[in-house]
Amino acid sequence: MVATCLHLVGFISSFVGWIGVIVATATNEWVVTCGYTITTCRKMDELGSKGLWADCVMATGLYHCKPLVDILILPGYVQACRALMIAATVLGLPAVFLLLTVLPCIRMGHEPGAAKYRRSQLGGILLILLALCGIVATIWFPVSAHRETTIVSFGYSLYTGWIGSALCLFGGSVIVCCSGDAQSFGENRFYYASGSSSPTHAKSAHV
Repeated sequence: MVATCLHLVGFISSFVGWIGVIVATATNEWVVTCGYTITTCRKMDELGSKGLWADCVMATGLYHCKPLVDILILPGYVQACRALMIAATVLGLPAVFLLLTVLPCIRMGHEPGAAKYRRSQLGGILLILLALCGIVATIWFPVSAHRETTIVSFGYSLYTGWIGSALCLFGGSVIVCCSGDAQSFGENRFYYASGSSSPTHAKSAHV
């Protein structure tokens, strides 16, 4: 029962984290930048934001973005962070699918617990890889961007990527380390035969 609860906690936290990684990948407010000194930018109320896909200018009544479409002139760190975040997003698809198939409420015939255990472990490993890609990208990007321009603050996209990656790392680690062993995985779920009021009719179900 404890292993089942931990598995559910790991799945929910990982799913929420994966959504956070997708949001971070799709949005452009990774860092808030300033072309002048910070004091001058605050007085002029003119700041910029830099992301994976566009550079934006934020001013009073104006929000204009310039898409970063020319791959040949893009800095290497932008291309690398793009690749890492896309990889993290794609890795989440099979990971979530594998973990959905081993949830306690899902039954796939009389499948042995060992098969579900292997899928659970594979899903957890994919989540950890997802988290590592996200962590590397969300640390590498602001460090490299700071060498090009003055960073005023981190944007919400970067915070979303950090939180999402941390949740995926936590969830994947819980699933890999706390799911029990292959022999007992999935064997601690019980249901009662319909119409039976006696506990002696309880049957175990391998799901």
